Amino acid sequence: MTLDRYRSLADRALEPFVAAAKAVGLSPNGVSVLAFLLAVAAGGVYAVAARDPLLYLLGAVLVFLNGWLDVVDGALARELDVASEAGDLLDHVLDRYADIAIIVGLAAGVGQFALGIAAVTGVLMTSYLGTQAQAVGLDRVYGGLLGRADRLALVGLTTGVAAFVRPTLLSLSPVGWLLVVFAAVGHLTAAQRFYHSMRAL
Repeated sequence: MTLDRYRSLADRALEPFVAAAKAVGLSPNGVSVLAFLLAVAAGGVYAVAARDPLLYLLGAVLVFLNGWLDVVDGALARELDVASEAGDLLDHVLDRYADIAIIVGLAAGVGQFALGIAAVTGVLMTSYLGTQAQAVGLDRVYGGLLGRADRLALVGLTTGVAAFVRPTLLSLSPVGWLLVVFAAVGHLTAAQRFYHSMRAL
């Protein structure tokens, strides 16, 4: 279960958005920065959403836009023939900070900071193992139970539901359980990537 494998399909659907970015003069790096700012905004919205649960809907929209622009920047770089290692590095660094902003916001909003720490370390280790494989001479690893696209989709869906439904199970809200999933599955995905990378070396 990983949406990252469908990136090539998404790229083909992005032509009008890439054309629009070109028309307004956006660079791939500019799109990456815009995506990051949307993620920071989403984290800020999630942090205060307990006061007005309908804010979860706004957060879900911002997360969707972050994920969409995260695909647009690469497609735009290829269209303009300016893809570079520096741009790839910037994109990955901003993606990691975006992940942190979103998860910290979610955890702060429900007051579950221990779960937030477990979730954010799981997410960061998943991403680290994906790129570390490339650093030791293997292809970049996108496999596992949850890739970044999957995480963003789950955040959007869960917080969209949380705007209207706020049940608790074992004293955790849907957002609390989302953090549990990210913590457990994130570390498991990291372990999967480590295992497959070690076997390939």
